[in-house]
Amino acid sequence: MKQVVQNYKSGELAVLDVPVPGCKPGGVLVRSAYSLISTGTELMKVSEAGMSMLGKARSRPDQVAKVMQSVATNGVPATYRKVMGKLDSYTPLGYSLCGVVEQVGAGIDDVKVGDLVACAGNEHALHAELNWVPKNLYTPVPDGLAPRHAAFGTVGSIAMQGVRQGAPQLGEVALVIGLGLIGQLVVQLLAASGVRVVGADPDPVRCELAERLGAAACGDPASPAVETAVAELTGGHGVDQVYLAAGGGSNEPVELAARLCRDRGRVVDIGKCRLDLPWNAYYEKELDVRFSRSYGPGRYDPEYELEGRDYPIGYVRWTERRNLACFLDLLARGSVDVEPLVSHIADFDDAVETYRSLKDGDLKAVAVLFRYPEHVSQAEEAGAPAVAVPPVKRRGGGASSPARSANTSARLAFVGAGNYATSMLLPHLEQRDGVVLSTVVTTTALSAANAKRKFGFAEATTDLDAVLGDKSIDAVFIVTRHSSHAELTRKALLAGKTVFVEKPLALTEDELAGILAAVEESGNDRLQVGFNRRFAPLLQEARKRFGARTGPANLRYLVNAGRLAHGSWYLRQGTEGSRFAGEGGHFIDTASWLLGADPVSVYAVATSGNEDLQVVLRYPDGSTATISYVTTGPAGFPKETLDLVADGRALRLDDFVRATVYDGRRKRWVGSRLPKARDKGQNAELAAFIKAVRTGGPMPVPLESLVATTAATLAVQTGLADGAPVTLARTR
Repeated sequence: MKQVVQNYKSGELAVLDVPVPGCKPGGVLVRSAYSLISTGTELMKVSEAGMSMLGKARSRPDQVAKVMQSVATNGVPATYRKVMGKLDSYTPLGYSLCGVVEQVGAGIDDVKVGDLVACAGNEHALHAELNWVPKNLYTPVPDGLAPRHAAFGTVGSIAMQGVRQGAPQLGEVALVIGLGLIGQLVVQLLAASGVRVVGADPDPVRCELAERLGAAACGDPASPAVETAVAELTGGHGVDQVYLAAGGGSNEPVELAARLCRDRGRVVDIGKCRLDLPWNAYYEKELDVRFSRSYGPGRYDPEYELEGRDYPIGYVRWTERRNLACFLDLLARGSVDVEPLVSHIADFDDAVETYRSLKDGDLKAVAVLFRYPEHVSQAEEAGAPAVAVPPVKRRGGGASSPARSANTSARLAFVGAGNYATSMLLPHLEQRDGVVLSTVVTTTALSAANAKRKFGFAEATTDLDAVLGDKSIDAVFIVTRHSSHAELTRKALLAGKTVFVEKPLALTEDELAGILAAVEESGNDRLQVGFNRRFAPLLQEARKRFGARTGPANLRYLVNAGRLAHGSWYLRQGTEGSRFAGEGGHFIDTASWLLGADPVSVYAVATSGNEDLQVVLRYPDGSTATISYVTTGPAGFPKETLDLVADGRALRLDDFVRATVYDGRRKRWVGSRLPKARDKGQNAELAAFIKAVRTGGPMPVPLESLVATTAATLAVQTGLADGAPVTLARTR
């Protein structure tokens, strides 16, 4: 299928061939009939992409701050790869469309194939021939409403949410500053609510249009016309509400709002304009400044948008889906008219030229629609306690696959192509001898296309079953979200593939048991989990220098994990497990590798809210390892520090930058790397895995160790719940 994309680094716009998105449970696959260009938001994004790197940085200081934090935590090379990978990728455009349901996912019963729906979301209602849309981001189109009008649903919801924040009442007077697409819709919604409206915009054509659509008077904000109209309509008191629907870097809109608003009036920010509030003016009138967040309650909440969890109507009357349905109802009843806003309808194949014309000013428009010609007729018709470590059982041993020639290339498939895959794994594989990047599989079409372009995959697809059935593929990398790891691993093992799965291997004991059942059923134990720290060159050398132990050891591992950004999918414990369940295996594996054994018991305690954990592991020879996993530490403190003490010697690791071995009163060995070039072992881990795939030799880490580490990680949650140590059954 085709999709409109932009490269944020170069500014290039293109209509790209990408795989068809899969129809996941909880949503529908929609074939587009019309999609709407947001001449404000999208053109701002297009303009930003054309800036220099310095200009991009100045326009997004929030992202610059994140980059600097990443440098402090992960070092310059890893951060550079991550940032350049994001910048030099195709990003989607669009967030408002109307189309026909082509396929219905599991759990959906409110629409059927052939129904016409309006869709929202900058990840789901894209300028593309097909989109997968979750339940709370689509709504059926009322009978008789034209699809090109229903395509306005998302921007209509944005305008509606802004009006709701202003809480207008019958007979009030409002000022709308900025009469672009959102402003024109705000004017109509206010007029439909019994509010008299004054509009302000420097464009006389937009002013005239707003007056035709219900505004009492409009004019240039720099002229006396607007102030005169407000004085006449309000008896000199000022407007009850001001809606800021303007963009740009001028502070004039907020100054005009203060001047023309009545005492204790309301100012609602809908657009993205400068907001240097003149303190005296706002203080003296005690103005109520409010912000309107996109389409309404539910926006940016992954449980609402992606998992389909609605808010009870008794507590949240107007969610983003209910706003979308309400706006379509107003359109269908003629209370709002969007036809006069349609300045241009372009064929989807002409998308690039249309954007260029808008950016260059050759096409002056309030609203522009893309039409998908071959599907319009169809759409118009539709418009109408103790934890046992599971034993590992294999059929026929399964310790290695049949011997292969060392010269045989390993053909790899990647399932998932997110940040970690594209910044920490694929850069080490794309140029490696003996590796063929065969196929990349993602649920979203564009991420697969990006990975194919950047890393040279032969194929990109959203069809996992086709990849697992491809006998030419030797190994499958699973680099998806945590909740999918176990099931994907199980399927890949049953398909006879060698598997590399990022941590965690499983989030529950049942998931772990399912993987081991697949090993037993298939006889395939060719599995590696992404526990990369044991492969870190600095730690490998430090362990060698420390030497063999004769007595028990004490190990302390401090992990300064830091707080996660709001909205991170790591915080979705209901589906993705606890944060420690997701990444704690890294640290348990490292401790077990250094101590040369698997743990026999786990004891865990936590601070209030389970944010900071202390995990004590006991080993067969009496050694102990204490992992302090903290999220409340300072950002400037090293992320990982480790101390190992035994037999009068000590090993210290400082954040994979410096390692020291002490013997008696002196330092026996000191190793260091450049402070900004941390190597946590991904490259060496991948080299060992590829060698095993190419030669058929043993996997880099025994399956029993992977299972023991996973069981110990899962036992932490059990220990926290029970408040007691958890004994782990030994498997070897």
